[in-house]
Amino acid sequence: MAQSNPPWTLGQLAELLQGELHGPADLLIKGVTSAGIADPDGIAFAETDEYREKAEQVPIAALLVGPGMSATVPYIVVAAPRHAFFALLNWCDRPLKAGAGVHPTAQIAESATVEPGASVGAFAVVGEDSVVEAGAVIHAHGFVGDRCRIGSDSVIYPRAVLVQDVTLGARCIIHPGAVIGAEGFGFVWDGKRRIKIPQVGGVTLGDDVEIGANTCIDRATAGQTRIGSGSKIDNLCQIGHNCEIGEHTVLAGACGISGSVKIGSRCVLGGGVGTNDHISICDDVTLGGRSGVDRDITEPGAYFGTPARPIGEAMRAFVLIPKLPEIWSRVRKLEKKVGE
Repeated sequence: MAQSNPPWTLGQLAELLQGELHGPADLLIKGVTSAGIADPDGIAFAETDEYREKAEQVPIAALLVGPGMSATVPYIVVAAPRHAFFALLNWCDRPLKAGAGVHPTAQIAESATVEPGASVGAFAVVGEDSVVEAGAVIHAHGFVGDRCRIGSDSVIYPRAVLVQDVTLGARCIIHPGAVIGAEGFGFVWDGKRRIKIPQVGGVTLGDDVEIGANTCIDRATAGQTRIGSGSKIDNLCQIGHNCEIGEHTVLAGACGISGSVKIGSRCVLGGGVGTNDHISICDDVTLGGRSGVDRDITEPGAYFGTPARPIGEAMRAFVLIPKLPEIWSRVRKLEKKVGE
């Protein structure tokens, strides 16, 4: 499927998406929108009649629909509307531009290496003994501390911070405000006060890892905090020191992972999931949003609640919660009768 930037005509989109045109070929489409969001120049997608009806309730230029569907506005029938819409999103994407080479205002330590083809933006910092591989981009005001390595084609967005001893694989993305490699939260009580434990380890990210805005990943007390290749971590998450997260695992926003937790591969953690420290979660586990994990999970499957339990058991308990006052009242009446 060829790349094409907006605006398009509806006829061009039908050709590009290999779809069936129903409407004026010369209708101008200036961008994309969501079903139910008014945009007289935009195109949305609808996989079901429910979403088609929602889209048709507001001014919209056109729709992408599936086989056997029609619409009251101009539309294109495609085999997979969602995938076709994703193609349009890619064509509309406007990546933050980076200048070639090292900006004159960037601060590069003498012992650091910036390979040819890398880009370091205005007022960015690269610390001692750090390496920025070919194709990597550090945008303006990005901070890469000492002894870090930025893999090829990785991107550090503005005001992201790699404190020290951080290794990124290839094609990683670190969004604005993320802090990787800050000190782990380690203290010991000596009977009078809390004594700080030095944190001398690092953080290692595999290939194709994406870290959301304002997420924090602490460096290990000793050894490495590890995030496996292909894993994606949303905004505002906290990953404690010495954690290990497997490959292709997803953490939605505001997850809090305590120190020394091990999470397997291909796991999905909904928003706001929290864990105790030093627990293990096996591969292929899905945790519903705001679940709390207080012990090891050793069997793949879906879990929910606090403490997290298998989804069927958890939902049965969840349904009973609103009925507890009534149940308690009945129990008290029964107890009174038994007593009499």
